[in-house]
Amino acid sequence: MSPLQLCLLLSSLLFCVGLIGALARSNTILVLLGIELMLNAANLNFIAFWRYGPHPDAGTGLMFVLFAIAVAAAEAAVGLALVIAIHRHRKTIRLQEANSLKG
Repeated sequence: MSPLQLCLLLSSLLFCVGLIGALARSNTILVLLGIELMLNAANLNFIAFWRYGPHPDAGTGLMFVLFAIAVAAAEAAVGLALVIAIHRHRKTIRLQEANSLKG
């Protein structure tokens, strides 16, 4: 098995763990954590294809990963702000109980 295949297998496992965590949990923080795991799996794919691709000197994979990390940080900040706002109004962070946006 080549190193690219090992990286893709690892990222697939990481993505599956994140997907299961995002779909099976009712806690909002754990759902955000699952989404972050899926984004990190995509970053691992970017790095693997950049490293084992035809032009590893170009640095395009690193640029994609830096952009994805910036987007993930913004997504986490907005998500956590929403969780805090929901907790202030409803006193819970369970997704089943936060089904409407009315205050």
